[in-house]
Amino acid sequence: MLDTAQMYRNEAEVGRAIKESGVPREDIFITTKIIQDSHGYESALSVVEESLAKLGVSYIDLYLIHSPISGKDKRLAAYRALLQKRDEGKIRSVGVSNYGVHHLEELREAGLETPSVNQVELHPFCQQKDIVEYCNEHGIVIQAYCPLVRGDFSSPVLQEVAKNTNKDPAQVLVRWSLQRGIILSFVPLPKSSNPDRVISNADVFDFFVPDSDMEKLNALDKGSAGAISWNPVNAR
Repeated sequence: MLDTAQMYRNEAEVGRAIKESGVPREDIFITTKIIQDSHGYESALSVVEESLAKLGVSYIDLYLIHSPISGKDKRLAAYRALLQKRDEGKIRSVGVSNYGVHHLEELREAGLETPSVNQVELHPFCQQKDIVEYCNEHGIVIQAYCPLVRGDFSSPVLQEVAKNTNKDPAQVLVRWSLQRGIILSFVPLPKSSNPDRVISNADVFDFFVPDSDMEKLNALDKGSAGAISWNPVNAR
């Protein structure tokens, strides 16, 4: 799975890497996102075509609205455009990112399909419990970004759990997401530009965080105050 976005300005580079990798297209799951500045119906239609051209593919597996901060009318119009491109076969699934409960309810009230995914910041310090609960109730997959809190491992509790499990803090955080995600149905998206850390972050299936330590990590939640990214879930 490759996660890119119009905002990241690297769709063309991702497309080149896909081509040069030799990996069959059907073995790659591509996610990209439309930036809020491009919201609106006609603009969104155009941006999808731009993404396809830059990525050098005939379809995109998952297309997300990157954030809700463009305002109700424009984000609803963009969502309708993505659904049209889905119906045309250019997109396989349509979702959202950084959507709070009121944004998700807005889609329902407009009579639009439930998004397949809501990608939000989620880790022990920012657990977005109301959003996770809503998505669970409505069959929306939560993708948890920033699960490694951008490398800020200074929490004494996190350090203690890492010591108890004989794992590094990043592995503990991924493991927390996996174990917590079994209950709350979310999946983490860990990221690193360091190949050794990419391997380490995937090496998390030979241990469990004990229940007592999971409780300590669960208790770290600070709500929105614990966010380390932009987290615009309260935007109007």
